[in-house]
Amino acid sequence: MLMMGGDGVYFEHSDIKLYYEKTGTGAPLILLHGNGEDHEIFLEAIEILKEHFTVFALDSRGHGKSSAVSELHYSDMAEDVYHFILENQIEQPVIYGFSDGGIVALLLCIRHPELIQRAIVSGVNVHPRGIKGGWLALFGMIYFFTKSPAYALMLHEPDISKQDLASITVPVDVIGGSRDMISRRHMQAVAAAIPGGSFTELKNETHGSYVVHSEKIAHIILKKMKKQ
Repeated sequence: MLMMGGDGVYFEHSDIKLYYEKTGTGAPLILLHGNGEDHEIFLEAIEILKEHFTVFALDSRGHGKSSAVSELHYSDMAEDVYHFILENQIEQPVIYGFSDGGIVALLLCIRHPELIQRAIVSGVNVHPRGIKGGWLALFGMIYFFTKSPAYALMLHEPDISKQDLASITVPVDVIGGSRDMISRRHMQAVAAAIPGGSFTELKNETHGSYVVHSEKIAHIILKKMKKQ
């Protein structure tokens, strides 16, 4: 079910309302943000991407203008996007996912590969141990004091196996910053486990420096698509 809301639209399924904005023309591109963020981190990139794609920028459940929830699970977030694609009859979208959005994109590639043309993921981990120790300890401390569902999510999920990654049949590009909070070895292993997967390291970039309110990610996506 679709409902208008401000400058964007709400998609509703299973008592969850997901806010999204659609702009541009061309092949479909879905943008998925990271933990504690919303679609607005992509505003600068969208100004470039909309000249090449029909861009769908979503707020995940529990984020932005979408429905608040008491618990967050990557499985539920992936199913949200799955139903979003079906309801909107989006044919063979490219999915770009940053951080938690990248985890969601990987789950979609594993569970619903027939729906997706390609996935580009950055700063992604398939287990909490993929997060560097200092960051993981910090998140644990924050959760101890806040009991935030967003931090609980990062501490306990995801749990994507090598066998899961090996089952992926769509092209996946993994990107990470040289100063990322996800370990380089972990991201390389993720890419290596996916048939035909690739890994690109961006020098002197942090976890989100090239994504959050940056045009850089738009140029990276365009470059990856030209190589297709």
